[in-house]
Amino acid sequence: METNGLPKVDDVIFGEIQVLLAEKRTALAALRTGIAVFALPLSVLSALIATSRYYSMEKVAPLLAPLLLLNLGLVVLGTWLVFRSIRRIRHFEGRIRELSEKYRSLAEFIE
Repeated sequence: METNGLPKVDDVIFGEIQVLLAEKRTALAALRTGIAVFALPLSVLSALIATSRYYSMEKVAPLLAPLLLLNLGLVVLGTWLVFRSIRRIRHFEGRIRELSEKYRSLAEFIE
């Protein structure tokens, strides 16, 4: 496994690919979280619309304004998480592709 106290190049590259795949898995988890955060305001607004005939808009306006502001914040946060995750996933995929092209002996394990 080691020669003269140094790890082989294949082991180092496999380690780098493992780190990249772990980072990709983390980005996928952030993507899943972003989708959930984005869907929450839509669910709340759907419930409000479905029950709108049971309350008067004038009476609930002071409560509705902060709720809509909070929902807007959640939509912005969810959108940011989704786009950031997609960008990071593309970056990791590109880096893995670079390594597999540079080290053709490892390409069969990656693809």
